[in-house]
Amino acid sequence: MTGHRPAIVMRETESVNNNSNPVLGVVLGSDSDLTVMLSGLELLEEWAIPFEVRILSAHRTPDAAQDYGKSAAKRGLKVLIAAAGMAAHLPGVLASYTMLPVIGVPIASGHLQGNDALYAMVQMPPGIPVATVGINAGKNAALLAVQLLSLAYPIYQKKLKDFRDSQCQTVISKDAELARLGFRCYNVAHKEIP
Repeated sequence: MTGHRPAIVMRETESVNNNSNPVLGVVLGSDSDLTVMLSGLELLEEWAIPFEVRILSAHRTPDAAQDYGKSAAKRGLKVLIAAAGMAAHLPGVLASYTMLPVIGVPIASGHLQGNDALYAMVQMPPGIPVATVGINAGKNAALLAVQLLSLAYPIYQKKLKDFRDSQCQTVISKDAELARLGFRCYNVAHKEIP
């Protein structure tokens, strides 16, 4: 890989949870996709969710992508995230080789800035779905993966609830700050709040 890369990728397939087996596989179409995925990977690391990260290409390493998809469930993975730009075939290729849920992350690149990748992912043929988040939405992909994992691992439900509660408190604090700065606030019934 070129340049400095965070320790997350340097671990390759080593899990971040005391070497327990990964339950989530994150596949990047290129090392340049790491910057988009980093916030999601940091969240997974913070929550001690065992994951692995690989760089595979649907077009340049098709055999390796096929092997990864075919072996994912046997190796204990429960969910896959695949980030790719432009033609963005990686999520679909992986989905065609596994029964595991695959979450696609369209990467903004090229002249179409991710729109081509988004369309490629959401327009999968009937029978081979790929769940797709927004363009460059790596953190949402991680959160969706945790939601899926929480069906089998209820401990993750608490992490998700705490995260949402924290988001709620952040918005409430910002709203209170507006009032402190002198902006008049209105409730949903359009009545001024004293």
